[in-house]
Amino acid sequence: MAIPLLHEDAHLLAVSKPSGQVVIPGRGDLPGEPLLQELEKIHGEKLYVVHRLDRGASGILLFARTAKAHRFLSMQFERHEVRKTYVVLAQGHLPSDGQIDQPLRAFGSGRMGVHPQGKPSSTTYRLREQMKGTTLLEVAPLTGRRHQIRVHLFSIGHPVMGDPLYGKDRPVGGVPRLMLHALALKFRHPSGEFLSLQADLPQDFEDVLKTFRN
Repeated sequence: MAIPLLHEDAHLLAVSKPSGQVVIPGRGDLPGEPLLQELEKIHGEKLYVVHRLDRGASGILLFARTAKAHRFLSMQFERHEVRKTYVVLAQGHLPSDGQIDQPLRAFGSGRMGVHPQGKPSSTTYRLREQMKGTTLLEVAPLTGRRHQIRVHLFSIGHPVMGDPLYGKDRPVGGVPRLMLHALALKFRHPSGEFLSLQADLPQDFEDVLKTFRN
């Protein structure tokens, strides 16, 4: 399956990552080729990972083409200067828009959790649509902790549908993919101008939504 290319210039590539593909090689024998290696083969060059998405998530992802561009872009993510927007299908009905301010820390085995000694973490969310037993949300993580959106929504009793790690019955709701999509990024381009990019919802995400709209 071709990787959708969202933006390309001398400094960076932006693509829409499919659900189920890892970004970089990891521990163990995971199925499929990491996205980084696939893109390096396609473009015939070394690429630099600027940020990551969970394997089950889909959506917009940046790769730098030079070490200088990598440093410039990575620092914006480290300083939480990048505006990130996600679309998430959460279990249950959330009553209103809200913000979750809960410190997060690692608990081993790749899991994160709320803990008073964790790092400060903040996530805002806005209701987009109420569906059968679920709520479609537009979510903005104000900090960039690992699994932040997934853990924060789980902490208030509304885990992400399809989540294999956080939820009472996993994958949550029995859906075939993690219902978390990186919709948009706004950041400063190495040229100095601000750049806004968006990745449309993929078909497998839309297919799951249809089952809760019927």
